[in-house]
Amino acid sequence: MGYQPAVSERDLTVAVTGPTGTFGFGLMPLLQQDDRVARVVGIARRPFEPTDHGWSKMVYRRGDVRDQAVLADAFANADVVVHLAFIVVGGDPATTRAINIEGTLAAYRAARTAGVARFVYASSVAAYGFHPDNPVGMDEEWPVRPADLLFYAQEKAELEDLLDAELTPDGPDLYMVRPPIVLGPHAMGSKVQLPDRVRSVGRLLLQLPRRFPLPAAVPAISLQVIHEDDVGRALQQCVVAAGPPGVYNIAADEVVTMVDIAREVGFRTAPLPEGPARAAARLVSKLPALPQPAQWVEAVAHPAIMDTTKARTELGWTPQVSALDAIRSSLPRSG
Repeated sequence: MGYQPAVSERDLTVAVTGPTGTFGFGLMPLLQQDDRVARVVGIARRPFEPTDHGWSKMVYRRGDVRDQAVLADAFANADVVVHLAFIVVGGDPATTRAINIEGTLAAYRAARTAGVARFVYASSVAAYGFHPDNPVGMDEEWPVRPADLLFYAQEKAELEDLLDAELTPDGPDLYMVRPPIVLGPHAMGSKVQLPDRVRSVGRLLLQLPRRFPLPAAVPAISLQVIHEDDVGRALQQCVVAAGPPGVYNIAADEVVTMVDIAREVGFRTAPLPEGPARAAARLVSKLPALPQPAQWVEAVAHPAIMDTTKARTELGWTPQVSALDAIRSSLPRSG
């Protein structure tokens, strides 16, 4: 027999923080279609109308994840809490940390107080850090270690340790998924509103691969990606307790390179060796006082390739979208 959850997998009430982000758009359509889910409570700082997205099961609660009163109201009678609210590209570091660290802990503690059965948290491959001794094909037994520089990776690693320390026998089961780069029509870069002239140039570039590919020299750096819908499927499996509590690595089947991405965008590439490119990224990441957006260069310094066997065998999850299709789905449409 497989894992047996402590609560029924029928008529679930699910509270979701940050439902209109990339992960939310991967998960919410699945909860809407899932007969086991009766009601969804969405908590976000900015107003939105759930029915505009076809989410008729959802009721909206406006509030900040740091506000215990808001969380207590939203989590009342919930069976499962899915915590997706997180700042990826920060502005003020203190505000970013307050929302990411304090907000996540506040959400877990409110879920525990409300008697929630399961707490599902979206972590990241970045929690492993970008260290020279990271093996290719890290499984969940590999230690979580803060990155040297990148604030996002540091906070993801810190939060995993903090959440583990919060666990109590009478508290909610903790599920964590670790995706790599998440792509899709609602991915962060896909949602950026560009000026009309820039969008016109972008549409032209996307038409070029069939006609006049642009030459470019691109480092053959390996990386994993995943489509937002496949992240949603993994979160859904956690919501209904398809497997035991714990941490699950998730990623598309294929490992791609930056060369693959450049070709999809429309460049005729000349691959460059991976080693020198990573060495250059390591040097840049050591520069003092790098602004937060520039800190992402550290993610290029060392491979961060995960093994996803556990999610397949214990959670019953398999990716449905290939890595290349995930890349294609993130590109602005021509026309």
